[in-house]
Amino acid sequence: MLFVKSDDLKPGMRLAKPIYNKSGVMLYERNSKLSSQGIVSIMNFGLIGVYILEAAEPVPPMTEDDIEFERFQAMSVFAIKDIMDAICKRKEPKEMYQFANKVLKNYGSLHRKINFIQSIRSKEDYVYKHTLNTAILCAMMTYKLKMEFKYQLDVVVAALLHDIGTLLIPLQLRHKNRAELSEEDLAKVNTYHVAALQMFSQNRDLDFDIVRIVTDIIKQLHPEIVKAGEVPEVLPLGAEVLKVAYVYDMMTAMNFDEEPHSEIVAIRHLMSDEVEYNPDVVDALLSSINILSPGVCVEMTNGDRGLVIAVNNNNVLEPFVLSFRDNKVHNLGDSREAKEMQIKDIMKTMDNRHVVDNDMLAQYTGSTVHMGERNETKNF
Repeated sequence: MLFVKSDDLKPGMRLAKPIYNKSGVMLYERNSKLSSQGIVSIMNFGLIGVYILEAAEPVPPMTEDDIEFERFQAMSVFAIKDIMDAICKRKEPKEMYQFANKVLKNYGSLHRKINFIQSIRSKEDYVYKHTLNTAILCAMMTYKLKMEFKYQLDVVVAALLHDIGTLLIPLQLRHKNRAELSEEDLAKVNTYHVAALQMFSQNRDLDFDIVRIVTDIIKQLHPEIVKAGEVPEVLPLGAEVLKVAYVYDMMTAMNFDEEPHSEIVAIRHLMSDEVEYNPDVVDALLSSINILSPGVCVEMTNGDRGLVIAVNNNNVLEPFVLSFRDNKVHNLGDSREAKEMQIKDIMKTMDNRHVVDNDMLAQYTGSTVHMGERNETKNF
């Protein structure tokens, strides 16, 4: 499965994930071949990109949980939009607590892991879908951390509010790549995050715990908007949960700047700094979602490729892998094996063909050699 930006789509490509319209109606199913008209539709929807199956890649199987997760994502965006738009207009978000309860009912008491499926995002719904995914992750993680229901609800509500500053930014400015932002643009962006911080700091209707989580996380994510020393060094546990959920979704979701990272890269980042990211919270994330499930193809640090055949419950990054090179099973949890090979990333492509550089071909000056003939000049 490959992520392809909308500008790079070509007729004949097969969709790896369905496409829904703004009303939640499915327009294109998985495995649908894109036509020229379909590509125009995708461009008109403002989609950042889509997930594409490779030429010989079969359609990945989907469980009932996967189908329900995608359905919940598609149908919940509209509720998220109503809530966030009301807050931006300084109106009461009447359905906010009902929706937070709905998220908790679906994902706040799961005894099993789920496949956390990233959705296709457009310029218009990017913030809403990021907020939704962050809230779902928070619901699952707070349950694994055995938080009381009241505090679970506080964290999920805080997740629904944490990115209001981004939503306040005008679309034209919000969709610029970071490299395109001038100093004046950055100053403007900061004013909207300051406005969001003031909005919540002065709010007397929200529970104190919610306000603290939201204001602390805004300061952590945007330290440039507050004075030196005002960025909290110690976060309440709820803010730690929200921070990990925020980073995981931002790294693995499609965005305007770069190709999304794999869940392996995201997890390795979260596990690499125990000061920045609470290890118990990261463990709660790992206990909530499937990482390197059996059937996932991976690239190794020694250049080999392989198939995950069994998970390692002690360390998700050290599963049992069947090597494509020697057809042997390697236990990456074994220190002797780990010295030789570790997982580098999920396989980005199953296509083993070499990409030929056209510039190099243009510089080639050798004579044509026909089968059965000798080339005496050997002009290379």
